[in-house]
Amino acid sequence: MNLIQRTVLRTGLVANIQKCQLFGTSSIFQQNQAEGKAKSTIDSKDVNHHEGLMKTWWDELGPIKPLHSMNLVRIPYIRDGLVPCSPEERNAAPLRNKKILDVGCGGGILSEALAKIGATVTGIDAGKDLIELAIEHSKMNPKLENNLPSYICTSVEDHCKERKNYYDAVVASEVIEHVNNQELFLKSCIEAVKPGGKIFITTPNRSRVTQFFGIFLAEYVFNLIPKGTHQYEKFLTVPELTFLLERNNCHVESTCGLIYRPLSNKWEFTTSQLLVFALQARKLD
Repeated sequence: MNLIQRTVLRTGLVANIQKCQLFGTSSIFQQNQAEGKAKSTIDSKDVNHHEGLMKTWWDELGPIKPLHSMNLVRIPYIRDGLVPCSPEERNAAPLRNKKILDVGCGGGILSEALAKIGATVTGIDAGKDLIELAIEHSKMNPKLENNLPSYICTSVEDHCKERKNYYDAVVASEVIEHVNNQELFLKSCIEAVKPGGKIFITTPNRSRVTQFFGIFLAEYVFNLIPKGTHQYEKFLTVPELTFLLERNNCHVESTCGLIYRPLSNKWEFTTSQLLVFALQARKLD
């Protein structure tokens, strides 16, 4: 019996894995068809799951600490994608006058960080309690006194009707794997951004590596993230996400891999995109 088998037996997780069909396969195209072209992107079970984490949402060493530490890589990725310049030319508010929509903002971890470097941020989320948490937390942050993010409890498909071709950038970080009808989600994000504007996405890749390390070990063995956070069948591959964006009037400009180091609680860019990847696309004119 090898080490992995002994670990599984000790933790008593075999039944849980079978119940969750952890090692099943799917695709975004099959998923959208099975959903009967759902008119809403909101997955109420997923919203409830994340609202259940709100008491520790702003604990940087709590259950979602990887989401906090991810800001150290995703903020520069967004900043440099919108305003490329040398370190010598960069100021303290490089995103000033840039309107950014943070889709699935939760309690505001990413929204606040973008606002701190000058962006005019609108955060939207389907979780009413999380939006209220985001509003209250931002008010307590002295660094945001003159640039508070705006928060709205809504879906992206409803929001884009009011803010069509409005934003300089739309960010969906660790969100698309939590929604229903992912193509509708992407279409709505694209509709909200200006022609020539940018779309930034980070999401787990649908690979066996992510299945094992990102769900089984991370959620059910080592408790690096709360159990039930991810469903494997909702993950996208890089070609699938690229295809959906490019057939909806976008050009994918770059993709890169991300890896999380749990011992140091740090994220790093990597050439491998098997676990998590970041994508930058531009809406065509």
